[in-house]
Amino acid sequence: MPLLTELESWMRVERARLSRHAETAKAMDYMLKRWPAFTRFLDDGRICLTNNAAERALRGIALGRRAWLFAGSDRGGERAAAMYTLIATAKLNGIDPQAWLADVLRRIADHPASRLAELLPWHWKKPAHQAVAA
Repeated sequence: MPLLTELESWMRVERARLSRHAETAKAMDYMLKRWPAFTRFLDDGRICLTNNAAERALRGIALGRRAWLFAGSDRGGERAAAMYTLIATAKLNGIDPQAWLADVLRRIADHPASRLAELLPWHWKKPAHQAVAA
């Protein structure tokens, strides 16, 4: 904490020397206005100093953006978004999206509607025949 206290003091002193139009001053203003949020990681060790994990999670969306421009229609775009959501949800639940989707698509026509929740990624269990084959 002493190091961050020194950093904040230094930034306030140096900021006072800069023109309000200087790019460095704008960056300092941004950080100083958000100082409590910036130092929040000191109170909670689960808070990461970077947003790298979030950016990595969104990388696939950014890479696919150009291809998705040509979904064919608004409805096609909505379907693509729904599929991407399902795939991302499977990944977040530690499930291979390809195995999950293949199994769900194979089983869904004969699966009782009252038990559809069993096929959701967080409830899905790999079928016994898949586990043996793997």
